[in-house]
Amino acid sequence: MVTVLLFVGVFVAIFVGYNIGGATTGPAFGPAVGADAISKSGAAALMTVFFFVGAWTIGRRVVDTLGRDLVTDPGIFTLEASIGVLFFIGLALFVGNFFGVPASTSMTAVGAIAGLAFAGGELNLTVMGEIAIWWIVAPFIGFWVSLIIGRYFYAFLNRRVAMVRSEGPLLELDRSRIVPLPVPSQTTTRRELGGVTTVIVIGCVMAFSSGTSNIANAIAPLVGSGAIEMNPAIIIGCLAVGIGTFTIARRTLETMGNDLTELPLTAAIVVATVSATLVTFLSFIGIPASFVIIATMSIIGLGWGRATRPVTVSEAVRGEERTPVSVGALTADEEGESIPPIGEETPADIPSAADLFNPATTARVVLMQNVVPVIATGGAYLTFRFVPVFGI
Repeated sequence: MVTVLLFVGVFVAIFVGYNIGGATTGPAFGPAVGADAISKSGAAALMTVFFFVGAWTIGRRVVDTLGRDLVTDPGIFTLEASIGVLFFIGLALFVGNFFGVPASTSMTAVGAIAGLAFAGGELNLTVMGEIAIWWIVAPFIGFWVSLIIGRYFYAFLNRRVAMVRSEGPLLELDRSRIVPLPVPSQTTTRRELGGVTTVIVIGCVMAFSSGTSNIANAIAPLVGSGAIEMNPAIIIGCLAVGIGTFTIARRTLETMGNDLTELPLTAAIVVATVSATLVTFLSFIGIPASFVIIATMSIIGLGWGRATRPVTVSEAVRGEERTPVSVGALTADEEGESIPPIGEETPADIPSAADLFNPATTARVVLMQNVVPVIATGGAYLTFRFVPVFGI
């Protein structure tokens, strides 16, 4: 019987990992795909590799937080309870992936585990409070850092980084050598090659940071129950994530890369850098980060900061704004343009919000990012509280 339950537990963990791959690939590589810096298949391959590196190194800290610290008695993670928790995590994430929305895997996993712990009276309120505080603070940090970059530094960064993707492939195989090697194609400029390389590297850093935070969501209940050791659990979880990146992640890549927003390369680099830095820091201190929300708030903050350039601080304080501020501002300052000082930029240079955000898609993303964790939390609590078979 134990062997059967363990098999079921591993299967459900694989299902969760599959959906994590679908949910997290979009935030990590969506900006790069949206900027035409990499294909969806290339993004999936890089996501799989760097997710594993992050999970194998720093990810263990978050596994301990969810599998041991969030509950006052790790014994609550019986094999049956672990299967139930993983089922609700996977079910909720599948709902988000089905609608093409990259829901927060960390909020979903913490919600399901908290539902189990609360039903059994074993929830560590101190740890839960610390996680919740960081969930509120981190997106605001991402928003304000990106806003400052957008207002004061984005235009200058854009002059150095901005580029137009040339037609044709970025690289081609040089077959004149004994071993064929990839080289820049004839249409690829040095600036283009450098910009594309930069945004892909930062996407890899985001994939690494995703692994540090999200591997726990698939394996923490089983590791906490003692049903499986840490190392084999990480390997199984990462393999499942890899399958998800090559299949269902195409939906979330489309949403984050094209439907929600069309990011220029400079904006993609800024969003990726800010998000990856915050998520890696939180994982290092053992906090399961809300990766999707941080990235989304970073996009909004960057656009909002760029949109405020026509207004000086003193004018804003005195209420002398010359034009309503919108967040649709990341496509201004094209390569080669002169940069007017803050307060002297004309409103006509700032695109409307519709140039950056699709309002209908944005509303769908925000709605599902809240609905998915509620499904996991409510389902887990009701099941473990009122279904006798779990013995809670």
